Amino acid sequence: MPTADFDDLLRANRDFAASFDLGGFDGVARAGIALVTCMDSRIDPLGMLGLAPGDAKIFRNPGGRVTPQALEALVLGVHLLQVRRILVVPHTRCAMASASQEELRERISESSGQDASWQTFGVVADQRAALADDVRSVRSHPLIPDSVPVGGFLYDVDSGLLDQLV
Repeated sequence: MPTADFDDLLRANRDFAASFDLGGFDGVARAGIALVTCMDSRIDPLGMLGLAPGDAKIFRNPGGRVTPQALEALVLGVHLLQVRRILVVPHTRCAMASASQEELRERISESSGQDASWQTFGVVADQRAALADDVRSVRSHPLIPDSVPVGGFLYDVDSGLLDQLV
């Protein structure tokens, strides 16, 4: 059942749709880019790379980690959606890299009023090591050819700059 909880967003969507010009687009990555990054709202995945809608395939999750689901998306992108370069981009001041599993569980338990000790979170103890591991897992995937460059970058949420680390 529809509720009024989303009316503001639906109004904004109607405004967006009034000048929508991506209809009929085939969904390939026009610029040949795939990006794995964090769900953090400070990240504008297209803007930070000078791209526009339709240019890239973007996979977001807490911490910007290369999960099995991210690998699945990358394989599909490379073979079906014209992806020719892959970027893995975690960021500075990430909640997943600044708290322990126990700290996150405690915060969620306190916020929800329920026991969250069973919930796992993709905590990152060492961002640089995790990034190197993630890039290595993409580069070594049997369905991602060696001809596809894979880079690991750290996005600075305070300056907007990318630093290639891998």
